[in-house]
Amino acid sequence: MSKYLLNKFLYTVDRDPELVERYREDPRATVAMWETEYANRILNCIDGESSTWLRFDDVEREALAAHDYPALFELGAHPFLTLTLFIAMFERDHEPMGFQTEYARRLAHVSMPYPDIAT
Repeated sequence: MSKYLLNKFLYTVDRDPELVERYREDPRATVAMWETEYANRILNCIDGESSTWLRFDDVEREALAAHDYPALFELGAHPFLTLTLFIAMFERDHEPMGFQTEYARRLAHVSMPYPDIAT
């Protein structure tokens, strides 16, 4: 498991409008593509090398592919990153502040202390 890589996925996708749309429309393929094409570049792997120690595990991959932001939060993804990315993807499907309300409702079961988000 890598909270660092999980947060890097959320951060890089959120900052690229094309990736946001791709992730909205085909999340499973986007996660696979990102892990193959972006992760090693972000981890500074060079000359075709790839990281063998830092990659998504199956639970992280599935949470990302399912747009399961409560699971991502519980896995230690930073709540600001999940909120901003999922607002970018799904706010248009709700009334104003509707997605934020839904986000809060789906995370209402989480109590203090929050999951550790240190990377």
